[in-house]
Amino acid sequence: MQYKFLGAALVVSGCGFFGILLAVNCRRETEMLRSLCSALTFMCCELGARMTPLPELCRCAGGHCAGGIRKAFLAIAEELDAQVAPDATCCVTAAVNRCPELPRRCRETFLKVGQMLGRFDLQGQMDAIESARQECERERKELEDNQQQRLRTYKTLGFCAGAALAILLF
Repeated sequence: MQYKFLGAALVVSGCGFFGILLAVNCRRETEMLRSLCSALTFMCCELGARMTPLPELCRCAGGHCAGGIRKAFLAIAEELDAQVAPDATCCVTAAVNRCPELPRRCRETFLKVGQMLGRFDLQGQMDAIESARQECERERKELEDNQQQRLRTYKTLGFCAGAALAILLF
C-alpha cells in the first residue's frame, strides 16, 4: 500500500515538473529572442556606422549577448574566419547546427539573416537585418502576450495530468 502512495506521488510530481519545465523553456525562449533582437539592432547600427567585416561584426554582436545566442554568434564568426564554406549562408547554417540549444524561432531568424549576409550591398544587408529584427520582435511579443497566464496553465496542467494518471493507476 505504501508503494502505491509513493508511486502516485512520483507520478504527480513527475508530471508537475514537466509542466514547470515547459514554463521555464518558454521563458528562456522569450529571453533569447529579446537578446537576439538587441544583437540584430547592434549589427545594423555597427554596419551603418563602421562597415565592420562580418566575422568581427558577429563577434561584437556576440559580445552583447549571453548564453546560446552568444555561442551562435561566436560560432558564425569562427565559420566565417575559417572560410571552409563557399558563402555566408553555408557558414551560418553550419554554425547554427552546432548550437542545438537554440530555440526554433531563434534558429530560423539566424538562418534568415545568414541568407542575406554578404550577398547584397551595405543598404541591402542593413535592410535584411532590420527585417529579421522586426520579425524577431514580433515573435517575442507574441510569446509575451498572456505569458504569465500561459505559464501558470502549463504548471497546473502538468500537476492535474499527474493527478489524473495517479488516480487511473491507483
